[in-house]
Formats: sequence, C-alpha cells, structure tokens
Amino acid sequence: MSLEYQNKINRLLVSGTKNGLFFSEWLKQNGYSDQLINKYRKSGWLTSLDKGVMYRTGDALSAFAALSCYNKQLNKHIRIAAHSALELFGFNHYVPMGKPVLMVAHSNLNVPKWMRSDCFDKTIKPFGTKMIDIPQTSKIQVEGVDLLVSSPEQAFMECLLLSPAHYSYMDLYYIMEQLTSLRAYIVQTLLETVKNLRVKRMFLYMAEKAGHYWYDMLEMDKIDIGTSKLQLVDNGTYISKYKITIPKELNEYE
Repeated sequence: MSLEYQNKINRLLVSGTKNGLFFSEWLKQNGYSDQLINKYRKSGWLTSLDKGVMYRTGDALSAFAALSCYNKQLNKHIRIAAHSALELFGFNHYVPMGKPVLMVAHSNLNVPKWMRSDCFDKTIKPFGTKMIDIPQTSKIQVEGVDLLVSSPEQAFMECLLLSPAHYSYMDLYYIMEQLTSLRAYIVQTLLETVKNLRVKRMFLYMAEKAGHYWYDMLEMDKIDIGTSKLQLVDNGTYISKYKITIPKELNEYE
C-alpha cells in the first residue's frame, strides 16, 4: 500500500462524520477518483449503501448524521420537520413505539433510495410540500451534527398538513396547548403566506382555543382564510368563525 494511498484513506476516515455517509459526487470533487473509491470498497474501508452512497465500514448509521452529510456534501436543504422538529425543540405528545420515525420535508426532491433504507437508527419518512415558499428554519446541533430544522411554528403547521392521515387532530391539539412560546411575528408571516386554507384555519382555531397570548397579537385582517366551507371530518361540529367542520371531541374538549 503506497504512502499516498494510506494518507488519503486516513484523511477521509478521520474527517468523515461519525455514523454518517459519503457521497461519490462529493468524494470526486475532493480528489477521490472512481478507481480509488472502488479500491477503498474492495479493501473493506468503505461499505456501499446505495449507488454512489457509502459509509465507513463498521459504523452504526445515524439518520441525523446521514441527513447532515447529505445537506453539507451535496448542498441540499432537506429539513427535519413536523412532529420530529417539535420533539427537537422539546414539544412532544407522542410516546414512540418501536423504531423512532424521523419526518423530513422537501420542496422539490426525488427521494433517493438510500433515504428509505432500514439501516438507520430511525426510520426516515420524507414528505413533499410546497405549502410555504420560504420555509422558516433553524440550524441546530444534535448528537454532534448540524441539522436544518423547521421552526416550531412551521413544524406544527406541517403536522396539520399531514393530518389526519399521520396525526389525529386531538393529539395535535394536546401539542398546541404546549406551544405557549411561539413567536407571533413568525406565526403572522407563515399564516400570511401558507398556501393551504385547512392548515390556516385549524391552526387559528386551535391557537384561539388554547388561549395563547401570541394569538391576540396576530393581525387577522392580513390573514386570508378564504370563504368556502371546509368539512374536515364527517359528523363533526361546524365552527362558523373559521368555516370548518371539526371533530366533536375536539370542540367539546376543555
């Protein structure tokens, strides 16, 4: 084994994100040819997860580390979203059963095959949305890696977008009760720009019902909730203020 070969693989293994991924596109941009990458795989230094996607042999793959590598190496902007983002900010109602689920959002992405692999410590569940033109996000560090995460205000709206298929309205209301510290100016910006009337109306209904102080700070005349009636459930209760039919259980909950 040549000294140059040894030095290059050492640099790669030392500089790589623990339990993360290497993407061949990034490797080639950083001086690792296809021939060299194949040698590393044959020598057992790297293990292939999918075409053009590898990891250090022996690593226990982390969903957080994998997504962080994906964004950094390929300049992507996939984000932790919905209830997974809320959990990272300390808001949670769900008690996970079995393998944890990590919800990730994208606006225009053909979901790569590796992202659906069961090799990670969490099950990655991607969903596409163009509900918001300019997402409200933060970068936070979790488990030693940098993650792009939906703001709590946006994350709750993403939960509403995915309900009732993924979340029940009652479970989401229990979370809404915890959201005492949402920022009114972020909520205002989102409600003025979100392209989903159902999400807007349910968010406002739940916020008002929960009695949050920031709800009273909203400029309602700038928020378009439309004029048509929306029936979200069968045999529910109609809320005339927001023109929605909601679960009776939610309406009666105190």
